Amino acid sequence: MFGNIYSQKASQNNTIYVKSYNNILEAALLTFSIEIETLQQIRDSLGNTFVKVVECLSVTKGRVVVTGLGKSAIIARKIVASFNSTGTHSIFMHAGDALHGDLGMLGGDDVLLCISKSGETAELKVLLPLVKGFGNKIIGMTSEAGSFLATYSDYLLHIPITEEADPNNLAPTSSSTAQMVMGDALAVCLLAQKGFTSDDFSKFHPAGSLGKQLYLRVDDLYVKNSSPSVKEMDDLKKIIVSMTTGRLGITVVVNDQNEPIGVITDGDLRRMLEKNLDRMDNVYAVDIMSSSPVRIAKTEMAVDALAIMKENSITQVVVIDKGEYVGIVHLHDLLQEGIV
Repeated sequence: MFGNIYSQKASQNNTIYVKSYNNILEAALLTFSIEIETLQQIRDSLGNTFVKVVECLSVTKGRVVVTGLGKSAIIARKIVASFNSTGTHSIFMHAGDALHGDLGMLGGDDVLLCISKSGETAELKVLLPLVKGFGNKIIGMTSEAGSFLATYSDYLLHIPITEEADPNNLAPTSSSTAQMVMGDALAVCLLAQKGFTSDDFSKFHPAGSLGKQLYLRVDDLYVKNSSPSVKEMDDLKKIIVSMTTGRLGITVVVNDQNEPIGVITDGDLRRMLEKNLDRMDNVYAVDIMSSSPVRIAKTEMAVDALAIMKENSITQVVVIDKGEYVGIVHLHDLLQEGIV
């Protein structure tokens, strides 16, 4: 229920203030403000311990095993996904399941990254002494610097939370956001530390649109299409046949060296028909074509073809190989591959 920005809530010992809001937008804006302020405070508190954590994770011979409970477990899964996609081998281990057999997932060279807002859950109080006894390094991520998790951690990523964004200051909002961003910061720093490149990224994302942007080339696309072309002095009949056979709405005008010197699109043809209905017998490709066609080398990236189309407000680009015309790449090709 929306009301005053703060409402009093009776308690046996005192009066506490619970956030409430005048309208939906106000609630949303305050949520953003609280979470942004939390992130700024944590950002400003980063120091040498964070550097040591990154150095520890970057040199480990094993994996990064990330664990948590509740909302922290969900964040842990996301961090694992980010680590794996950026070259840091990682697995998720639920803190509860670890006590019922999953602790066997932890290898001798692995590092445990444990996430918990309170750092005081019953499962952690059983799990952490076991891990410490195995000799594995423990990195804690918690909001409570004096917690059980903080005490058992070799390195502590302290993420102090002064206020959750929900009206009762209970639901994980600011805290879960802070955990996720801290995980992102670790992943990015490890990426940089390892010299992880866009080529490496594409190896781990071969089927996704992001990966395709990094490895798919024009050469992979244009070969699926026909390569319609005409010469400068070809007549209207040959032009129409070439365009309809290619089914791309375009034909390329080439010279004797098979170099593209112009293009004729269905729009060019339509405009010519509107202007020259009385003299159709003496119309040639050179009379209709748009000269200096936009072109791209077949070895270029597919995403570069998309950029050229956007820049020139066109849907096809002429593909060349050492200056010679070899085909057409169409916007539909990029759409089918998920590049757009």
